[in-house]
Amino acid sequence: MAKLKFCANISWLFTELPDFSQRIYAAASAGFQAVEAAWLYDSDLRELRKAREATGVEVVLINTPPGDVKAGDLGLGAVPGREAEFRQGLDLALKYAKALDCKRIHLMAGRLPVGSHRVVVAKEMEAVFVQNLSYAADLLSKEGLTGLIEPINTRITDPRYFLDSPHHAAAILEKVGKPNIKLQMDVFHWQIMDGNLTQNIQKYFPIIGHVQIAQVPGRNEPDSDGELNYSYLFSTLENLGYQGYVGCEYKPLGSTNEGLGWIKNYWIHSK
Repeated sequence: MAKLKFCANISWLFTELPDFSQRIYAAASAGFQAVEAAWLYDSDLRELRKAREATGVEVVLINTPPGDVKAGDLGLGAVPGREAEFRQGLDLALKYAKALDCKRIHLMAGRLPVGSHRVVVAKEMEAVFVQNLSYAADLLSKEGLTGLIEPINTRITDPRYFLDSPHHAAAILEKVGKPNIKLQMDVFHWQIMDGNLTQNIQKYFPIIGHVQIAQVPGRNEPDSDGELNYSYLFSTLENLGYQGYVGCEYKPLGSTNEGLGWIKNYWIHSK
């Protein structure tokens, strides 16, 4: 039975430290052998590389740039008319990924236009997304990288996000048909949108390339009060033989280190 590999999401954890390179050192000190992050693009790439090399911590996932955050962007992958900007962002993500020896890039879909109806724009946005993902797949395959798409719940987190459920993502991946574009399963979002986690994990397991975790509904530590039994979910992934990483993308209730009891227990019991 495969024991799970965890990575600290340093966009959410160790935020007591202002700089991402400092957070890499902090993650290593806490026992993590890997980290992931959303957007590292305001950080000095040399400092990030230095931290990665000094600690031996693997960088396992970064996101494509969000676009113009002030204008309300959250990724550009499915946004009509922004294809050139998506490609520029992908080039930047690829530059950082190669420098940090990171093998996975989350290709962010983006949001519906303000005031638009999901059903009305869905067809056009899906066509753009499939086209952009096919382009990304070919570019990433030359570097041995995997692209990921992640459904984000539209009930709590982001009402306008285009990609909103595992079923939606699986249908798009089938249209893209590229083996190096996979599904990023954030358990937090899946539970809010669809529940039925055991069945969905089993159903989509062959196309899952990365997992992220947080308790529902507060998005705090996995062992905090909430709807999900993570002992059971970890066992489910172990029994399925999951070989990838589990990203700790949650909001600590107190300091990051104070909330790491759950993972220290896992590490102790998995030796």
